[in-house]
Amino acid sequence: ADEMGRKPTSTGFKPSMDEEVMSLVDEESNTDPALWESLVRRMKNRLNGSRNRASTFGALVIIAFTGFVLLKNQAFTRTINVTSWNIAAINNNPFEYWITYDENPAYEKMMEDIEKFIEEPGDNDIIVEQVFTERMFTELEKRMNDVGWENVRTYWEQDFKKRKIISNFMKDTLLGSKRLASMPDRFTNTINVVGSDEPVCRPTVINMYDGDLSTLDKWYSAWEAFMFDNPLIIKKTEGDTSLIPYQMLQGIKKSKYPDITVEEEKVSLPLQTMCGAIFDAILVHMMNTVSTPEVWQPLKQNMVEALNKKKVPHTLELLDTVYQDSDVITLMEVSGAFIDQAKDGPLGKKFWVYAPVDMDAVRDQNSVIMLNKDTFPTGRSSEITLSVVSSFPEGVKVPVAGGDINAVTAEDRFGVEYVIAAFHGDTNGLATIPVNDALMKTINSDKNLSHRKLIFGLDANTYENATPGKQQDVLEWGTSYTSHGLTSCWGDVPQKSNYTTFNARTYLQPQLNKACKKAEKRQNGDVNPKDFIVFKKNDFSVEKTIKDNTGQKKYVEDMAFPTLQFPSDHGVLSTRLRI
Repeated sequence: ADEMGRKPTSTGFKPSMDEEVMSLVDEESNTDPALWESLVRRMKNRLNGSRNRASTFGALVIIAFTGFVLLKNQAFTRTINVTSWNIAAINNNPFEYWITYDENPAYEKMMEDIEKFIEEPGDNDIIVEQVFTERMFTELEKRMNDVGWENVRTYWEQDFKKRKIISNFMKDTLLGSKRLASMPDRFTNTINVVGSDEPVCRPTVINMYDGDLSTLDKWYSAWEAFMFDNPLIIKKTEGDTSLIPYQMLQGIKKSKYPDITVEEEKVSLPLQTMCGAIFDAILVHMMNTVSTPEVWQPLKQNMVEALNKKKVPHTLELLDTVYQDSDVITLMEVSGAFIDQAKDGPLGKKFWVYAPVDMDAVRDQNSVIMLNKDTFPTGRSSEITLSVVSSFPEGVKVPVAGGDINAVTAEDRFGVEYVIAAFHGDTNGLATIPVNDALMKTINSDKNLSHRKLIFGLDANTYENATPGKQQDVLEWGTSYTSHGLTSCWGDVPQKSNYTTFNARTYLQPQLNKACKKAEKRQNGDVNPKDFIVFKKNDFSVEKTIKDNTGQKKYVEDMAFPTLQFPSDHGVLSTRLRI
């Protein structure tokens, strides 16, 4: 080493520690606390082993004094990385939405053929009795009589057996408004059972059922046994209960569904069971007509594996590998199983994971806040979710459910105090402005909160072209948050075409009135600017914001998602804020 304590290297002399300190002090841009922390640690190590302790101790004094001056002069600028994502609840029907499936061209062809089968059935529009046969009805009739239900043979003989499967059944809007096919699907499609990680699925095309549906006879044998033979242990409010699937069905009330007749209401249990069986039979027939079991059944299982069964581990992996550098992560539509796995897995080693106090275990769609343990070493200091809920105007019904809102306080490692919130808006976005108003009322009315910096990640469910009075317009949302002195990762005025969703329903789901043709996915689908990160305008400036629908911090416009690689129908938002 030379007389200044510099060690020789291949390119000259390595700067001494004293020279590093003075260089850092002189350079105004070096105000990142991480640099100072690193240097302090190195200087402490040098102090412990240095022969010239006085010189090293002097350098420590310089560091401490300079850091103090920087803080006092508020030149101590730094950034915080915030990620927000509606991870989307698991959809039990892998076919419900159009997806981008480049790996297998058979998917696109099959979905186009199904669309044509329903829109232009031609000779395929055969009568119901040719699909759901007289033998099947007679067997079902006996089962329903045995459980004490009213007989519905008159409805079968005089009406349903004669209907055409597409024009008079699948596309019958009155049948849809009576809920005679969709109601039994709602209660028996997928059933979570006690003591099993895997749900039990009704034998049908539109769920995760993995049995053989290659013929109608195989389908009906499995369907009848599912509906009437096997009791399942399910969790209910009053405790674990053993129920056979037919016992889970509920009557259809005319008071709620006025199109159903008084006579139909009296026999709604057997009538919906018969219609549900016809509906499932038509789906199986249609799939085996437009494709072959050797093609569509393996294709479905691949989709189930990626979109359903592996959705939670895939989502966890994406957060852990792509967004692990986040300081704050807000998530929406999070299940209890996801929360447990996040806490127990690699993410739990890096992040505090917080569910809201009013978490809804039945609906199982909750907003979650994750705080980086390095940035927030002590985690949250309190939860203020119920204070926000109690700040809604008295007598005004805001469409929120338990678990939708999550709000906490926290202090970072530098003593900076925050309110951090997450929110999942209702489908039409009508709760977004009231929730934001309530959050700001909670903050501004409490002297222990009003000085804190705010970070608010949300699925606002706002719309580019909202239906007035029925949906939340995105520009109106922007006007509302700026009135509170807030801005967003998209600025004061959000761009209407800055989309974070692109999904459209297919023809393989019970509500055909909502189905989109392939050529009309963009026009009639849900393509809207829905997701935001909001904060106080005076607290932060945006350095960079990205959106992501690939899992690679890239967003492909005009691409329907989820995909087999990206597990949600909402894009990820990630923004770097300068404090």
